Amino acid sequence: YMEIKCGTLDWFIDELKENQVFVFGSNLAGKHGGGAAKNALKFGAEWGKADGMQGRSYGIPTVSHDIQSMLTVQRIKIYVDRFISYATQHPELEFLVTEIGCGLAHYEPSDIAPLFEKALYLENVYLPQRFIECLKVL
Repeated sequence: YMEIKCGTLDWFIDELKENQVFVFGSNLAGKHGGGAAKNALKFGAEWGKADGMQGRSYGIPTVSHDIQSMLTVQRIKIYVDRFISYATQHPELEFLVTEIGCGLAHYEPSDIAPLFEKALYLENVYLPQRFIECLKVL
């Protein structure tokens, strides 16, 4: 079974079960050089691909092409909605969501968690504890 260690900004997932997908925040250039995105490389994240399924990982862009500026919450919401739709269509998979947007993009969980409100009710989507805590307040 996978080992999850709760960090301050992320889950550190060392391995996945066969049906699990690692969901990470990416940049629009698909340069997976740090944080959860770098970790996603070992789960099949593709260099140069910003969003969607990539091996056993799923990218959600939160940062610009030049990695200098964060995307707006409204823009991130487009990608999160696309992810939720994908997860809904693939109930055979379990999606392990990291604290996307809370690292390089510098958002707080309270900024990003509301985008995942619909995912809270999906049995195959596992949200970070800090996102769940924010959503319980809504």
